[in-house]
Amino acid sequence: MREIAAKEVTDLVARLCKDANYFLAPDIKSKMEQQRLIERSPLGKEILGTILQNSEIASAELKPMCQDTGMTVVFVTIGQEVHLVGGSLKDAINAGVRKGYTEGYLRKSVVNDPIIRENTGDNTPAVIHYNIVEGDQLQIEVAPKGFGSENKSQLRMLTPSEGVEGVKKYVLQVVSEAGANPCPPIIVGVGIGGTMERCAFLAKKALLRKVGERNTAPHIAEIEEELLEKINKLGIGPAGFGGDTTALAVNIEAEPTHIAGLPVAVNIGCHATRHAAGTL
Repeated sequence: MREIAAKEVTDLVARLCKDANYFLAPDIKSKMEQQRLIERSPLGKEILGTILQNSEIASAELKPMCQDTGMTVVFVTIGQEVHLVGGSLKDAINAGVRKGYTEGYLRKSVVNDPIIRENTGDNTPAVIHYNIVEGDQLQIEVAPKGFGSENKSQLRMLTPSEGVEGVKKYVLQVVSEAGANPCPPIIVGVGIGGTMERCAFLAKKALLRKVGERNTAPHIAEIEEELLEKINKLGIGPAGFGGDTTALAVNIEAEPTHIAGLPVAVNIGCHATRHAAGTL
């Protein structure tokens, strides 16, 4: 059994909240630089350059890349040999969010009730997903999710008879309807299978995969490639002003489901699709 102090978790989460908002992930930055070189639209090329310049300023001055610093989504992978001391894991994570958003001068965007809508003042509570595994390590990935992109995400319970063509048609429909609103070039996370809530989780988790990494199942990887090509042919382009670069990646996660169902969720990430990870 390995003991980890709750304060260590709090400090790690605080740092990750700031890092995710200040620094564009290297894989996203690299892909955007590649797209800028081949983008045929002069305006699209200019916008990609502006996005990259914005990320450079943010990292140099330790300021958020975007004014919407998101609702904090936290993915926790905890080894079953870990014992947290000095407080609960949930409280330690929320204390880290509170600390990170206060110290980092990040906008607080969370309201305490979806109807009453009073701001909590510290961006808590976080949305926390737990995964218990073997071992004695604790890994935390913080993914602040802005709602320009979140509001354009959708879920549909398809029927099995609609099959893979139905899945592809639905993903293209969601992206097309989203248009410029999620701040393209976007990353498209797709969850297929499970139940209603599980496929939504898979779509969110898919956004964390590195740009350019394909699903290990060849038939899923093929769908990812096809959808990315078709999405970029929609012509929405950077910031919605037209061009070849509407999406940087399509990442699909698929799991077993019921014989009578084909759940599909599409979670769209903006051009930053912020996330940062650390291990204790």
